[in-house]
Amino acid sequence: MEDRKIIDLFLARNEDAIRHTADTYGRRLFTLADNILKNDQDAEESVNDTYMRSWDTIPPQRPRHFFAYLAKICRHFALDKLDWKSAVKRKAEVVSLTQEMENCIPDLIRERELESKELGRLLDTFLKSQTPENRMVFMRRYWFFDSIAEISVRYGISEDAVQKRIARTKAKLAEFLEQEGICV
Repeated sequence: MEDRKIIDLFLARNEDAIRHTADTYGRRLFTLADNILKNDQDAEESVNDTYMRSWDTIPPQRPRHFFAYLAKICRHFALDKLDWKSAVKRKAEVVSLTQEMENCIPDLIRERELESKELGRLLDTFLKSQTPENRMVFMRRYWFFDSIAEISVRYGISEDAVQKRIARTKAKLAEFLEQEGICV
């Protein structure tokens, strides 16, 4: 089913939207989550959470690029689950701050959020300056978490060529970020 029609089902609050989304994109979302988590059950949970989040956010959102919208949600769920599973201090006691201490601590979360948006803007600018082939190899490796072998097969180039493209692109990115005043 076409993305536009699936989104229309979401907007109409028709539960078939989830079924059609799963039929159309379920396998790709599962692969994305599994590449990150390396665990089928956790990947499946991330995909299901993606369907629920899309149900909760469409409307008011009306994504222009539906798979990209879903993939971003799925990726965040998978990375959050990975962070949770790999946290060293899982059983640490939480110490609550008094109101007085909370007023003394700057809002570091807000500051990091602004830095993340700026870094995202810079990455977009950098990636647009790359050839489509180098951009896709880079994105497959660092956004979709594809292995070198998977990228090699996908684009019909040797694993060595993939590694060299990635290394060159990373070096160019480091240089670009340094020119923009970001220490790497």
